[in-house]
Amino acid sequence: MHALIRHFPWAGPALLCALLGSGGLAWAQPGSGPANGQSAGASAAAAAPAAPSSADAPLVVRIAHAGPVSGPIASLGKDEENGVRMALDDLNAKGLEIGGRKLRWKLEAGDDGGDPGQAVALARRLCDKKVAAVVGHLQSGTTLPATSIYHDCGIVMVTPAASNPAITQAGYDTTYRVIADDRAMVDALVAHAVGKLGVKRVAIIDDRSAYGQGIVALFEAQAREQGIEIVDKQFTGDKATDFVPILTAIKGKKPDAIFFGGLDAQAGPMLRQMAQLAMDKVRLLGGDGQCTLRLPELAGNTAPLRNVTCAVGGSPLERMPGGAAWKQRYDQRFPDQYQVFSPYAYDATMVLAQAMVRADSIRPDAYIPYLRQTRHDGVTAPISFTPQGELQAPVVTLYHYAQGVRKPLP
Repeated sequence: MHALIRHFPWAGPALLCALLGSGGLAWAQPGSGPANGQSAGASAAAAAPAAPSSADAPLVVRIAHAGPVSGPIASLGKDEENGVRMALDDLNAKGLEIGGRKLRWKLEAGDDGGDPGQAVALARRLCDKKVAAVVGHLQSGTTLPATSIYHDCGIVMVTPAASNPAITQAGYDTTYRVIADDRAMVDALVAHAVGKLGVKRVAIIDDRSAYGQGIVALFEAQAREQGIEIVDKQFTGDKATDFVPILTAIKGKKPDAIFFGGLDAQAGPMLRQMAQLAMDKVRLLGGDGQCTLRLPELAGNTAPLRNVTCAVGGSPLERMPGGAAWKQRYDQRFPDQYQVFSPYAYDATMVLAQAMVRADSIRPDAYIPYLRQTRHDGVTAPISFTPQGELQAPVVTLYHYAQGVRKPLP
């Protein structure tokens, strides 16, 4: 209301409420926009939500989740969405207020199907719905094209999973990440491969997705810098399941390890086929996309599984500040659904809520300055952001699989 009075000093409270209720005012920060150097996100701030008919009615805050809740990695997307649901339940129990009104936090669930085109369409729908913020997307290939859409319509997006460094490199004040990026993961993985595993010869498989291409480029550069010989480089698709031809070609080059830039849905069949080709001594290295709890099931607990080493941005639950207690509550609410990213989605939602409450506003242009100043003791870690929207102190954990169970390396 105070912002309306500044814009329209001639209007009385009754008229202002009527204007809000009619949805007849689109908000824009005075003097903002590309013309004076400010971000497009601020200049195209989302229209204010309609005011309720009663001053006592709660203010509905719609937080969207955007991720693959259908398709081959639906379990990862659903787990991420569960983290948002759990956070919103906790927020509703707190009785928070903005502008003297009680808040009702509501999930706007969205499915991008793991497809970049579908992600773009979803991002546009969420812009049209003028949600207060978006938690997502899960994959780099879906997140990258969505960031500019959210920025242009002034909606904040916090990804709990997508790790390509390019996501934040555009410098949008609407884009944030609560997990380590691929660069941090690759640095840790290569250092371990050289120093602990004695890897000297590596073959690379690139799934050609935005995630795969990004992490492969980082791995290849870092591996060469550390003196690892790249003996072969093969390409596949992110929907492929038959890897026998490329694995056969790689086997002839006698690598110590294969680095796979892709997801668990492909890594599982790949491990099965490595077993068929008697590649039981070749290590399989990868990033967070393949480093899931369900990988043993997808791989059929085949022998090469024990040679997997993979990197995840963040700590294992038992090392997270609030991980054990949070996981117990998660399992009660969502039995047998935990995968990887739900605690990060939970923290992303809490960070957004904290910024809104501190700003006393659900308008992105009002709460973005507070989001940039975040100091939050999260379930996953203490969270604060760099000017680019990255974590100030990202954590990386390396995992292996023993007796069919994912376990963190010491």
